Amino acid sequence: MFRCGRTLFTLDRPLVMGIVNVTPDSFSDGGRFFSPQYAIEHGLSLRAAGADILDIGGESTRPGAAAVSVAAELDRVLPVLEGLLNCGAALSVDTMKPEVMRAALAAGADMINDVRALQTPGALEAVANSDCGLCLMHMQGEPRGMQSDPRYAEVVAEVKAYLQARVEAALQAGVSRERLLIDPGFGFGKTLEHNIALFKAMPELAQIAPVLAGVSRKSMLGLITGRPVEGRLAASIAAALLAAGRGAAILRVHDVGDTVDALKIMAALSASVSTQ
Repeated sequence: MFRCGRTLFTLDRPLVMGIVNVTPDSFSDGGRFFSPQYAIEHGLSLRAAGADILDIGGESTRPGAAAVSVAAELDRVLPVLEGLLNCGAALSVDTMKPEVMRAALAAGADMINDVRALQTPGALEAVANSDCGLCLMHMQGEPRGMQSDPRYAEVVAEVKAYLQARVEAALQAGVSRERLLIDPGFGFGKTLEHNIALFKAMPELAQIAPVLAGVSRKSMLGLITGRPVEGRLAASIAAALLAAGRGAAILRVHDVGDTVDALKIMAALSASVSTQ
């Protein structure tokens, strides 16, 4: 089970989280949905395509991204959150700022997706007494320099230990276990080899808490295929299906309709094979 604000997900199938970037500098859509109106329209289209959750972000966390003020982030996120509140999908806000978390929850957000795993002072206190879902992600370093020279003695063991510690911190703060997800943080302070090792270890990581996998259009797919961001649809869908097969509970994707269709085919044909 995953308690996500207004919705209790049974996790009997992989959920699809659609990405709604309200930023001028996203690595994948380059500010196409920076206007609140366009972002709302995009979110509605993702919901119509089958998104279970919409993840609204007002601050880019791509490598080299500049920080955004609390006021600027709220100006970007809150109108979109308001515009999507009754669309039928659970609404997540992708933020590392406690002030934004509090305002988003007050405005009706169902989930907080934090790349810093609630380590910012005040973040745990901002979310503990709500019923929102929480995603705790691993990131080595900060967005500006996280990809400059990431190093680990043993990446799976270190990421696993970090995520276990952050889950324990949330539980100690009064957060119920059914509200928690973890994210290995593909591309957040990791080389291609680190990402591959973590991907293969997903069943092991899923023993800590349900896993959210976000690999859609990322540079790791570009390094494997040699294709630019706009040419990574097939790679993104393949990665999403493999993540689902390795136990990911939620797939965070840009291309919702294609991913939903692929999951339907995988479920139907896998069931057919298993019953013959």
